[in-house]
Amino acid sequence: MKVLALSGSNAEKSYNETLIKFIAKHFAGKYDFEFATVRGLPMFKEGQEDPEDVAKLSQQVADADLVLIGSPEQQHSVTSALKSALEWLSTNTHPFNGKPVVVVSTSPLAQGGARSQTKLKTILASPGLHPTVFNDDEFMMGLATEDFDENGDLKVEGTVKFLDHFFEEVDAWYAQITK
Repeated sequence: MKVLALSGSNAEKSYNETLIKFIAKHFAGKYDFEFATVRGLPMFKEGQEDPEDVAKLSQQVADADLVLIGSPEQQHSVTSALKSALEWLSTNTHPFNGKPVVVVSTSPLAQGGARSQTKLKTILASPGLHPTVFNDDEFMMGLATEDFDENGDLKVEGTVKFLDHFFEEVDAWYAQITK
């Protein structure tokens, strides 16, 4: 399965980007990962044609079997960079339409990006996007500053074990929606 791991952060150092890169490394033998980021994309402006980097992201989403979004929390919501990217991808092209999407998040704070995931799932239900979103267990990891080692690996065995369980559920869901 080809998975596009999309970082929803425009920050140079992002725990959510670290998380999706760990997921890609941890499951490298199971999935074919491609990495993308919203970092550097122009802010959405209605009525314009897609800039080249937005068109490239649109094609990456279209080519993926599943999109994994690392969704950071900013002001109790998703980042403006992620929201802008989704606006681009719901206007001229519609690569998310029917696309399986899984959302994960982490945060230096205890709540682990719960509000970001809730808001993102609401945004994804908007006209022009409308993917098929995984809504069983959720992967939200708090206290990210303590849970990654210097190599970007998760240090807590229980968290890795839950991540394995989470992706077993994702696999079962994906098999169900694609049969």
